[in-house]
Amino acid sequence: MSATIIDGKAFAAGLRARIADGVTAFRTQAGRAPGLAVVLVGEDPASSVYVRSKGKATREAGMESIEHRLPADVSADALLALVATLNTDPAIDGILVQLPLPRHIDEQAVISAIDPDKDVDGFHPINAGRLATGLPGFVPCTPFGCVLLLKSVLPSLSGLEAVVVGRSNIVGKPMAQLLLRESCTVTVVHSRTKDVPAHIRRADIVVAAVGIPQMIKGDWLKPGATVIDVGINRTETGLVGDVDFASAVDVAGAITPVPGGVGPMTIACLLRNTLVSAGRREGVAVDEAMLDRAGL
Repeated sequence: MSATIIDGKAFAAGLRARIADGVTAFRTQAGRAPGLAVVLVGEDPASSVYVRSKGKATREAGMESIEHRLPADVSADALLALVATLNTDPAIDGILVQLPLPRHIDEQAVISAIDPDKDVDGFHPINAGRLATGLPGFVPCTPFGCVLLLKSVLPSLSGLEAVVVGRSNIVGKPMAQLLLRESCTVTVVHSRTKDVPAHIRRADIVVAAVGIPQMIKGDWLKPGATVIDVGINRTETGLVGDVDFASAVDVAGAITPVPGGVGPMTIACLLRNTLVSAGRREGVAVDEAMLDRAGL
């Protein structure tokens, strides 16, 4: 029997509709729209496409989208000066500097320069610390979206065995922290882990975020496991995930496709974080439980 396909595109559409309703309520009370500033350095094709799609989604939600496009040879000082200006701009509620940056710029220095309360990407060390210690803050959008998708198909995450494949600061580490917050028992496997398949075979939840095309095979999975595939790998045959979907779909209980699974959730959660930031900054109540509900 084939797995349930977790439709991230449909879930994200529902979340974006709820965000748009929240933006309407916010505008009524605050007298302005939430503002998201996106900074793009250089002309990386994938980043340019992503920034365009973010801008379109932001405007569709009724928010202000402010784009700053800088040349690839911009100095680090000039980029940091722009971030400092955005930090103090009262019309800006979220700041996102599109990664990767050119090699002559220290990415961590730029991320650390963003006001943590406008860091809607959730990458600032202060927000990472808030997540690790259970304090309110912004969580990276992709792992947050993964949790929402898990809750859409599982009645409870509490007590489940979860394995996260990959330990990046953007997905793997915050994903593990979020699963701990949901009272899962969490294992993180990575390039130095011995016998990765053995760890995965005992997991009720598998989150694959390693960037290796179709690495995780169906016979690595526990029958009935819920599989969240974060990987987006371009191959000669098209986009594929980190999970071998063809073999996994007959073993898993539920699985995200690639494309159409986790990807659409990332931008939706970015908009969610921007609305929440605006509400906190203006003292306007935003119903986060309504935004984050499991249903479509």
